[in-house]
Amino acid sequence: MRILLTGSNGQLGNALQAPLSQLGSVYAPLRNELDLSNPDQLRQRIREYRPDLIINPAAYTAVDLAETEEKLAHAINAEAPAIMAEEARKLGAGLIHYSTDYVFDGEKLDQHGQVLAYLETDATNPQNVYGKTKLAGEQAIQSSGCQHLILRTSWVYSLHGKNFLLTILRLAKERDQLRIVNDQWGIPNSAAWLADTTCRLLAGLQQANTTTDWWAKHGGLYHLSAAGKANWFEFASAIVAHAEQKNILNKTAPTLTGISSSDYPTPARRPHNSLLGTQKLQDKFALDLPSWQDCLQICMQGLRAT
Repeated sequence: MRILLTGSNGQLGNALQAPLSQLGSVYAPLRNELDLSNPDQLRQRIREYRPDLIINPAAYTAVDLAETEEKLAHAINAEAPAIMAEEARKLGAGLIHYSTDYVFDGEKLDQHGQVLAYLETDATNPQNVYGKTKLAGEQAIQSSGCQHLILRTSWVYSLHGKNFLLTILRLAKERDQLRIVNDQWGIPNSAAWLADTTCRLLAGLQQANTTTDWWAKHGGLYHLSAAGKANWFEFASAIVAHAEQKNILNKTAPTLTGISSSDYPTPARRPHNSLLGTQKLQDKFALDLPSWQDCLQICMQGLRAT
């Protein structure tokens, strides 16, 4: 299987490279070789490599900056996936594309005001430019006629790149007190776990009698996430606890205080509720999903005391 992987320098792209190499030949161009904001270059790379499978974890993810860089965000998050889908259809290739919880408005609650997990069938209503461009990318793929999996996930972290986990570790070493938002709910997801699970899904594609039959049975939109729920304060607390246990901080752990979103205003509105229900994925692929706490523990084992 010939696999074209975008965004190889990002969190998820980086995590995908090793497990994907067990499934086929992986072409993972760097950003200077494949600029997703350059449509001509993107088409050229796809046509030159002629992949059997395109995997697209690349995205414009600077949520606040997207409010003033809408054109660039749209080019990477919407137009580039549309081109990938069009070229994949022409080649008879498959496309795996990652999307986000930000396609929802974050207002799904039960009668008691408690957050409820979003299903794939729930109406989308993005509240910021990032979410709107990611939704446009989903829609372009779905309307293209290509064989595809769209995998929505949330709160991605790893020991690579820029993310909440690494930010909290840095701040925990620098400060004695941290103020963390505690009224936004979601599910933290390890990039390594997301990558390994993606490859578990693809193992069935390798074993299928025909790829067309596999895509017909398994293709579509899914929520891909670990089990459980947390707010940012709880996630940060778990990170600091693991770091303290492993003597990563070299100091007394900071005191964490929960604050409301209104105490930490940002240019882009964040959803109050980012929970993603995963029953469809579990049923279709016979998956048992680990808790986010277990995934975090495995990720933190990669840290070393200094």
